[in-house]
Amino acid sequence: MVTTFSPAWYVYLVRAANQALYCGISLDAQKRFAQHCAGKGARFFSTSPAQALVYVEKCADKSTALRRELAIKRMPKHAKEQLLLAQKNQLLSEVVIDKKPR
Repeated sequence: MVTTFSPAWYVYLVRAANQALYCGISLDAQKRFAQHCAGKGARFFSTSPAQALVYVEKCADKSTALRRELAIKRMPKHAKEQLLLAQKNQLLSEVVIDKKPR
């Protein structure tokens, strides 16, 4: 029997310059954020550039991440803002990744 390795997927939220929150999934949330900052990928950022990676949640697999992404996208904005403070947010134990170096 062959066991296949399934890498973890991540659901993430990025704050745009207009304060909107963009939700997506990726195998590497920080790398995907860098792509958003470079103008690659989502058209969402064509009108308001990505400013900060504000939420990252680890999921067991892609299917779980897709379901969680859909659930987050269906939330009202105030609920998404509350997520940023939730224990599930893996960035709470790290520094929030900001586009601009300090």
